[in-house]
Amino acid sequence: MADKCSEGLLNGAVPGEQGKQEKSVKRGNWGNQIEFVLTSVGYAVGLGNVWRFPYLCYRNGGGAFMFPYFIMLVFCGIPLFFMELSFGQFASQGCLGVWRVSPMFKGVGYGMMVVSTYIGIYYNVVICIAFYYFFVSMTRVLPWTYCSNPWNTPDCVGVLDGNLSSRAALNITQLLNTTQKRTSPSEEYWRRYVLNLSDDIGNLGEVRLPLLGCLGVSWVVVFLCLIKGVKSSGKVVYFTATFPYVVLTILFVRGITLEGAVTGIMYYLTPQWDKILNAKVWGDAASQIFYSLGCAWGGLITMASYNKFNNNCYRDSIIISITNCATSVYAGFVIFSILGFMANHLGVDVSKVADHGPGLAFVAYPEALTLLPISPLWSILFFFMLILLGLGTQFCLLETLVTAIVDEVGNEWIIRKKTFVTLGVAVAGFLLGVPLTTQAGIYWLLLMDNYAASFSLVVISCIMCVAIMYIYGHRNYFKDIEMMLGFPPPLFFQICWRFISPAIIFFILVFTVIQYRPISYNEYVYPTWAISIGFLMALSSVICIPIYAIYKVCRSEGDTLLERLKNATKASKDWGPALPEHRSGRYAPAFSPSTESHLEVQPLQPEKGQSEAAAASPVQGSNGSAHSQDSRL
Repeated sequence: MADKCSEGLLNGAVPGEQGKQEKSVKRGNWGNQIEFVLTSVGYAVGLGNVWRFPYLCYRNGGGAFMFPYFIMLVFCGIPLFFMELSFGQFASQGCLGVWRVSPMFKGVGYGMMVVSTYIGIYYNVVICIAFYYFFVSMTRVLPWTYCSNPWNTPDCVGVLDGNLSSRAALNITQLLNTTQKRTSPSEEYWRRYVLNLSDDIGNLGEVRLPLLGCLGVSWVVVFLCLIKGVKSSGKVVYFTATFPYVVLTILFVRGITLEGAVTGIMYYLTPQWDKILNAKVWGDAASQIFYSLGCAWGGLITMASYNKFNNNCYRDSIIISITNCATSVYAGFVIFSILGFMANHLGVDVSKVADHGPGLAFVAYPEALTLLPISPLWSILFFFMLILLGLGTQFCLLETLVTAIVDEVGNEWIIRKKTFVTLGVAVAGFLLGVPLTTQAGIYWLLLMDNYAASFSLVVISCIMCVAIMYIYGHRNYFKDIEMMLGFPPPLFFQICWRFISPAIIFFILVFTVIQYRPISYNEYVYPTWAISIGFLMALSSVICIPIYAIYKVCRSEGDTLLERLKNATKASKDWGPALPEHRSGRYAPAFSPSTESHLEVQPLQPEKGQSEAAAASPVQGSNGSAHSQDSRL
């Protein structure tokens, strides 16, 4: 550990070794380890912790949802988090380059890129809506406080409306019990003004120019923060990853002091155990773990690839995962304390005041804020927190795509022009997000959220586990981690990686498919053609895996299909630590340092390779390539 500390900001470089310093300068590294931890926390802790996790609790039985959530965290989330961090850190490559470990499965990396693309497109639209609410909150009276606006309908009932006294014959509770459903000013502001919602997903209508402008602002902010890659984003996260906790704490203290807050928190914590037998609850728990921790997005591999080789990513994975989970639970207290206060004010059950999906953050919570003194201040704080939470995740999504492109091309020109690659990806993301700012945009946003970033994440994670543990070989991977960290992965993680995590993921996928129900948004039921597009989006990321596998097998050497499969799955000759001074053991060059620049990946002498193969597993991904190299030499 002392040695690691002395390596300082050179990302593990030994003083005087020019090769490593050149590599660090060329690809870029974190300024220090705090930047990596904060970036990973900002990546994992995102909008989903506020507007997705509390909603899943509300829909899936309150505190009963915590049980499958923590089960999935312990047996799937944390092990996969550690696997992805160690995977990217060992090879110092993005989500494409790491698949030198088993080239046939490079399609998993392309699948991760497709998922990150989908999420990056609609995630920034949610951020842009938060920007819009942030800007309109800078006023004396929040625009969704009263029902006296041009966009309001006769059904609108505001708790602060001055004309409410004229309805003395009907109190709010009676209004809610009538067949005519009450609509709040915040709901009508959201549906009829901000979104100007159309009646069908196919009726795009006009582009909402205020949202389009905010989308442009959001992408400009993301680009400027990533203009120099991790060197610039690593400085920004000191603020974006920490300040949301300050705002959460302020809102929590304010929330628990309100009347009815205890009722809301009890609704949040009281378990409805009958729902725990529903596979949909377990499916939502697994999906939320992947969605929140960022497993199978490619971002964890990318962020870890900028670490120093000997960084203790095992410790980091535990810290970041627990921080993320604790933040989700903490945000639930903040949300439900306010919802309980509003339900008490209206005289209804807590379940009556929560909306679906983003509506929880853009309808229910904003309405509750109007009941507080100095409501614009609380609104500004809340939406500023949403912006920072979203940006922390969006940074990594964009960096994942840029790093994959730059590492894949790999020449000096594209490394020097990385800023222009970042700009190109940002412009493309902005243009692809424009349809989501139309009047039917929220339908498409929820369609992408439910299909593009749910089923496919589970499939990609499962295949990644199988490829590393059973194709490359668990013994090989455990030795790689021991070479990198100085100790093998704990027995619990070895068991999870090999058996428990893939099995749980597979059965959750099966049960989720069996209990699948078509998506809907409030009373609107999606048409069949829209659901088909959703499945195509989910399939588009998964289909990359078999397509690239077939391509790789066809291009591999061998006279028979079995020989081609062996060569396609065998670790590439350039798999291993990226820097020469870290290539030891079976990754060590066979010749003198003077020839290192040409033969960095050559293994040791055939005699040593054979003795290692005899002592270890019969199938050794790296040693297989070692023997072929020696025979040619």
